[in-house]
Amino acid sequence: MSSAEQPEQQVPESGEGEILVDQARVSVRRSPRYLNFMILGAVVGAILALVLTVAFPTNAEFGPSQVFGFLLLAGVVAGVAVGAVAAMVIDRVTGRSAATVVVDRLGAYGPSGLAAADADAPEALDAPADSPKSSDNSE
Repeated sequence: MSSAEQPEQQVPESGEGEILVDQARVSVRRSPRYLNFMILGAVVGAILALVLTVAFPTNAEFGPSQVFGFLLLAGVVAGVAVGAVAAMVIDRVTGRSAATVVVDRLGAYGPSGLAAADADAPEALDAPADSPKSSDNSE
């Protein structure tokens, strides 16, 4: 991206600032959610099991609930597998359209000029910079 395409950085009005710590190039791409595809496959397999149970004539050896249970088990397993394979195929196809962007890592600084990590230390806030710290006093 050129500098004209990048959004302007807004400085917070609370006095806290940010400085640029590092820049890196990363690859960004869309990928399908595998769990959603597998759940959809399981639902389609369950519906197919119900349709097959109702569509065929009853069996003298097994009751309709047993037939539905067998078909449900096989349909859900096959549906999850087909959904996962479909997600993998879609992931491979959309993986070719990856974009490379530049990302910034920013360091946040408070109004006193201390880094956010340094501000957590209580000694850094209590003692002035030119005076010895309280742990160094041996009197």
